[in-house]
Amino acid sequence: MKFYTAQHKYYCGIDLHTKQMYVCILDQLGKVIIHKNIKATAECFKPLIERYKEDLVVAVECMFTWYWVADFCAEEEIPFVLGHALYMKAIHGGKAKNDKIDSHKIATLLRGGLFPQAYVYPRKMRSTRDLLRRRTHLMRKQSEMKAHVTNTLSQYNVPSLGSSLKYKFTREEAKKLFKDQSVPKAIDLDTELIGHYKKELESVERYIEKYAKDHDYHSIMILQSIPGIGRILSLVILYEIHDINRFPSVQNFASYARLVKCRKESAGKIYGTSGAKIGNAHLKWAFSEAIPLMMRGMHIPVTLTT
Repeated sequence: MKFYTAQHKYYCGIDLHTKQMYVCILDQLGKVIIHKNIKATAECFKPLIERYKEDLVVAVECMFTWYWVADFCAEEEIPFVLGHALYMKAIHGGKAKNDKIDSHKIATLLRGGLFPQAYVYPRKMRSTRDLLRRRTHLMRKQSEMKAHVTNTLSQYNVPSLGSSLKYKFTREEAKKLFKDQSVPKAIDLDTELIGHYKKELESVERYIEKYAKDHDYHSIMILQSIPGIGRILSLVILYEIHDINRFPSVQNFASYARLVKCRKESAGKIYGTSGAKIGNAHLKWAFSEAIPLMMRGMHIPVTLTT
């Protein structure tokens, strides 16, 4: 866990929502200078902080609407800090909770050097990373359709089509085995969706590869030279890491990728593990896919232990 410890003259905590935001600005002594609910727009926020932006730091909790605040602060050359949602227990664990209280707590944590940081992903690559994550979501939906076809065939004891599912002739032959026409209709529905997913996924992948080469072609080539890592996995790893130098050690990176379990211990007693959801789920998936592919390609035998 990293805390923001830099000192400033003014500290701005924002409880951010889609349409509104509660802004709290504290001075060095902790005195409330501004505590106000405004519209969540740059036009409303800019005049509010104009007098204090000479030595101001802005902080928000990590949630899906933080992009525009980070971009605004970058344009105005104001330090911006993104709060790690799972570490901000001082906000979520209070007896009373509302936007006004939360904004004050964010500003107080920031002023006290106890504000847990999350990584502020740079604007240049952010939208392409989000598109790549959307591609992963759609790929899983396509896999659900394929699995449903296989399960339907299994229900009626029909041999699985396997990889030949993509051929129209094979699907037509399989449908002749059913007397009830509702079953072929269900298979048609799934296969039509699979076809649409396939077309859109190929288009998205071509687009991402084109822009990824502009961002960091050298890193992509290095990643693809590793056994088990191909086109898609190299893109996922590149965009989820962005800059490997932001991790001070191998241990920090392994923890971020959810490849290690953190032990809960007190007074010499071990109480299991914790923090399973802290880290990057996309990186964990990428490495979980890469390792079996690497072992298969290098013909490494797998030994199961109990």
